[in-house]
Amino acid sequence: MKSFYITTTLPYVNAEPHIGFAMELVRADIIARQKKLQGFDVFLNTGTDEHGQKIFENSMKSGKDTQEFVDENAKKFKDLKSILGLSEDLHFVRTTDEYHLHAAEEFWKKCNDAGDIYKKNYKIKYCVGCELEKQDSEIVNGHCELHPNMELEIREEENYFFKFSKFQKPLLDFYNKNPDFVIPGFRFNEIKAFVERGLEDFSISRLKEKMSWGIPVPGDDKHVMYVWFDALVSYISTLGWPENTENFEKFWKEGTPVQYCGKDNLRQQSAMWQAMLMSAGLPNSKHIVINGFITGNGGVKMSKSLGNTVNPVDLVSEYGTDAVRYFLARELSNFEDSPFTMERFKDSYNANLANGLGNLVSRVLTMAEKFGVSLALPESSNIVEIKNFNIVGYMSEIWDKISNSDKKIQEKEPFKLFKTDPDSAMRIISDLLLDLYHIAKMLEPAMPETSQKILDLIKDSKKPEKPLFLRKD
Repeated sequence: MKSFYITTTLPYVNAEPHIGFAMELVRADIIARQKKLQGFDVFLNTGTDEHGQKIFENSMKSGKDTQEFVDENAKKFKDLKSILGLSEDLHFVRTTDEYHLHAAEEFWKKCNDAGDIYKKNYKIKYCVGCELEKQDSEIVNGHCELHPNMELEIREEENYFFKFSKFQKPLLDFYNKNPDFVIPGFRFNEIKAFVERGLEDFSISRLKEKMSWGIPVPGDDKHVMYVWFDALVSYISTLGWPENTENFEKFWKEGTPVQYCGKDNLRQQSAMWQAMLMSAGLPNSKHIVINGFITGNGGVKMSKSLGNTVNPVDLVSEYGTDAVRYFLARELSNFEDSPFTMERFKDSYNANLANGLGNLVSRVLTMAEKFGVSLALPESSNIVEIKNFNIVGYMSEIWDKISNSDKKIQEKEPFKLFKTDPDSAMRIISDLLLDLYHIAKMLEPAMPETSQKILDLIKDSKKPEKPLFLRKD
């Protein structure tokens, strides 16, 4: 079988899961499910990033032991598997897992053996929210543009550094050979421009006496690994690298490793991580897919640090899993920023699920049951491909089919035609059942529970006992 690997980023466990990460999870799951339908052997990965200063500081504020703190919060992210209806075989890596600690140490050693790690004193402007050094071009009114409510720190200490500057030409050569490496193209242009301007080596350790919560640097117990260096290795440690290489060979080396992330991860995923892989002598990723932000009032990014997030668990509790999956798949832009309000969510739910899909299912199955029309289910259905990770376009194609079926009912009125031309009426209803079958099959990756409900109803030629989606007032 062809193999396919896809991973989300690993969110920090310093706060509750939020709707932005739910979007990333659901979209990765949709791509994974669709690849399975196409016959691929799929490895879908997510997990939690549990080291770094933000984690350490928040655990101290909570009065809990740091490991206890991350254990409690990691469970909340792991619980999203059932809450968001994610694939049963979803893999979940934690950066405090023993096998990951070992993998990070081995990865460090490989980069060090390649001559790409050295120690020096440095002074930087540092954003704790990003866990990154900030250049002057990234600072607005004295603050990080992504975390305007947090003070930048001035840090001066001796750290280990990775020779990022060494990889300017290798990265540009790699980008030129892989013109679809970063999706969408305008984000690819951004990272190419960033690399073309020249690269500065970046710090990959912290003094243990100042921040003890991290993986020890091999051969130097005075330092722990910088959180980004450690966390990026999770994309291969989850595959069993370096000891158990069967999955690594199958899904990373021979497969199609894809990484989903937000636009604030562009540099880390498509440049820093790729240079680290080159240093370690390992294959690069195949695609980096960049989502936009979900914004709240005033177009401000939703983030845990700003405290303006929406909890996906609450949404699922009120509207159901597939309603949330629908919104994240269709109503938010593939790659640009998108606004979220509860009013917009409810309006979309009523218009497209309750009045749209749900109403069509009820109308077609009611006629099928009343007039005794059944459908011999096709043995197979053509799998419609999600091209270029355009999930919104895929979902819109489904809703076009829903609209066309509604139009067919309105124009041909088979429920009236049955009185004068029952044969023609039955053919129309049979065609509508077939249309509904194809709609249900297309819904399978995005709304698996709803898809199965519709297929079961078609099989039995029974109208639903209750609406698939109850209208919300």
